[in-house]
Amino acid sequence: MISMVAWAQIGLFLLVLVLCTRPLGLYMAQVLSADQSTFLDPILKPLEKVTYKILRIDPLQEQTWVQYLVSVMMFSLGALIFTMLILFLQPYLPFNPQNLPSPSWHLNLNTAVSYVTNTNWQSYSGETTLSYFSQMAALTVQSFVSPAVGIAVGATLVRSLARSKCETIGNFWTDLVRICYYLLLPLSIVLAIVFISEGIPQNLSAAVQAQTIDGLQQTIAQGPVASQEAIKLIGTNGGGFFNANSAHPYENPTPLCNLLQMLAILVIPAAQIYYLGVAIKHKKHAGSIYSAVAILFVVGAWLCIWSETNDALSLTNLGVYGGNMEGKEQRFGIAASAFFTSAATDTSCGAINSSFDSMTPLGGLIPLMNMLFSEAIFGGCGSGLYILLIYVFVAVFFAGLIIGRTPEYLGQKVEANEIKLTMIVLLIFGFTTLSLASMALVTQWGLSGIANSGPHGFTEALYAFVSTAANNGSAFSGLSTNTAFYNTALSVSMLVGRFGVLIPVLALAGSLIRKKKAHLTPTNLVVHGPVFTVFFMAILLLFGALTFLPALVIGPIFEYFAMHQGLLF
Repeated sequence: MISMVAWAQIGLFLLVLVLCTRPLGLYMAQVLSADQSTFLDPILKPLEKVTYKILRIDPLQEQTWVQYLVSVMMFSLGALIFTMLILFLQPYLPFNPQNLPSPSWHLNLNTAVSYVTNTNWQSYSGETTLSYFSQMAALTVQSFVSPAVGIAVGATLVRSLARSKCETIGNFWTDLVRICYYLLLPLSIVLAIVFISEGIPQNLSAAVQAQTIDGLQQTIAQGPVASQEAIKLIGTNGGGFFNANSAHPYENPTPLCNLLQMLAILVIPAAQIYYLGVAIKHKKHAGSIYSAVAILFVVGAWLCIWSETNDALSLTNLGVYGGNMEGKEQRFGIAASAFFTSAATDTSCGAINSSFDSMTPLGGLIPLMNMLFSEAIFGGCGSGLYILLIYVFVAVFFAGLIIGRTPEYLGQKVEANEIKLTMIVLLIFGFTTLSLASMALVTQWGLSGIANSGPHGFTEALYAFVSTAANNGSAFSGLSTNTAFYNTALSVSMLVGRFGVLIPVLALAGSLIRKKKAHLTPTNLVVHGPVFTVFFMAILLLFGALTFLPALVIGPIFEYFAMHQGLLF
């Protein structure tokens, strides 16, 4: 049984998250409307105007979906080149007290792609590979703009549902500036200050050499950690300053800090669902979506905690007692570690405070399953919102088939073009994940990086490509990926997972916004209430689970039954 303390943690977390959802959702509606003011206007409006002047942008001149897409792609390409240049020139740039060399070309490519796509997959140890300048000017900057791109694209799909017979879906540059200035930057500053008060360092000092009680020398890394930690979580990025990520005491020193980090991961993904309800003027519909993903979130977290605390009891004959503490920090314990795992993998945040490779088979299955929903359980900044809406279109389509009428969603007919674009989004994730994972499992290049044998080794490789295609970035630590093969293959997975989804989503927004929106009548499909909530969850489970069921059987499910026979891998 799960302890009352664990249930209290879940209850407290959900209470605070729900309390934050409405005010932040209303604020996001103001930020994502260029003609609305916010309470931060007296401070940030002058900076916003100067930025528009420098970029020569008319903030009120909107773009078609094609123009918006071109802006997104050109900005992302520029960000990729900018990040790679900094990493290549690292030895010649300032704030490099450890005199760290430039990473290899394939690690440079992988890191740049990772941060530009909001994946933040790390095939390196930050404290021994990247200088402070690279961490700040390259990675932290991308940790702001990459989630801003996702939020902007999500806003275009919301606008297409709110408007009728239009040609434009917003201005990318306006959205980008306002999201960074008014949303991500203020939240990150406040959170960074709180983190500093909790003991997370923020300095530019070189690593300290300390002598242990055994008389050995230990290198204690430090640096501008708190600032990167804040946006790593607020932007659902996940890239840690240290290799141990949020398991490192300098990134996550206290239980209170651990709770704040989980809230930071989910606060924008939760609020953007409320923003949807405000924008389309249908809060009951947003409430049904929120209820569905909240239920799936709680169930997944409960299963993960249960497996790590109770399922490990089956290993008592192998010397495991009182739950699975391997790979976990004692200052957090099993429940807080498993809960953090579930929260991070329900979004596109790859932050971790324990080792996934050390989890029980079912414990490791939960974060894998969370990502197989393609960021639909809350999801990442922006990306979670448009993936949720993709699943809503699927639910509406199936509901139309069941009742024998043309599918409609909020007064707009869902026709062949919209369904084709929706299917592209859903199919491209599974195709990318399974094809690249198969390549890794049948080539010597891929097999050489797998540390474990049997189903656990299979799960390590599968998890890597699921994580990168879902733009999550977490990993089973047993897989060695800093090789030319894995760095290149995982880069492809991240690019396709980001832009292979983003492009049809913008095309879908462009198709919907041109439609005439009819007034809702009692004969329209009801998209709120318990029936819709249950039906929506069924659609999520159908597409998230069945697509990958054979792979899951070969990996963690087979390992689960083998464990109960006393066989470990």
